[in-house]
Amino acid sequence: MRVKLTQNQQKVFNFLKQEIKEHGTSPSLRTIAAELAISHAAVSQTLKTLENKEYLKREGRYSRTIHILDDSGDLHLAQRQKKVPIIGHITAGLPMYAQQEWEGHLLVDAKIYPGQNLFALKIQGTSMKNAGILDQDLAICEPRQYARNKEIVVALIHHEEATVKRFFLHPDFIELRPENPDFRSQKYEFDDVLIQGKVIGIIRGPQGLEV
Repeated sequence: MRVKLTQNQQKVFNFLKQEIKEHGTSPSLRTIAAELAISHAAVSQTLKTLENKEYLKREGRYSRTIHILDDSGDLHLAQRQKKVPIIGHITAGLPMYAQQEWEGHLLVDAKIYPGQNLFALKIQGTSMKNAGILDQDLAICEPRQYARNKEIVVALIHHEEATVKRFFLHPDFIELRPENPDFRSQKYEFDDVLIQGKVIGIIRGPQGLEV
């Protein structure tokens, strides 16, 4: 359990959290001092105390970057969040045209999804429902140009249609298998399938959605 803050320390801490939430970056010592009507030295000492009490973490002695910590000592959720672009639509049934258009952004927790250049695709259809992927879900994907057997992948078919299916490599063909007995597996020549990514998570509902 962290040591409780004094009234003045809490005031500085609350101001920091609000500024980082609104602007995405930590304010300068000069800005904190001016806004809270306290001296530059007092701000510097308070920040050092907040760091010692594990309410925040600074990147180096002279860095302006300040990370707010939660009760467990991890980065606060607001600073762990990152934007993932929503790119077109993906069909979880019959393939549909893969639109290379951004349809807004999704905010995800970087601690849960730490990869770089992640993207999200909206699922349409029910062919993957037994894998827990439902119609209108957002699939969080890690960009990849290869796949391992049994992975759920984003595959581009004939260079223009995209689909989400479970991947199987056979000696003479690629099988893209649904997770719904109402749909059949599809077989393709090797040159007809380009792997675009691996599905690493599913977001259901509007949480974290920015359009």
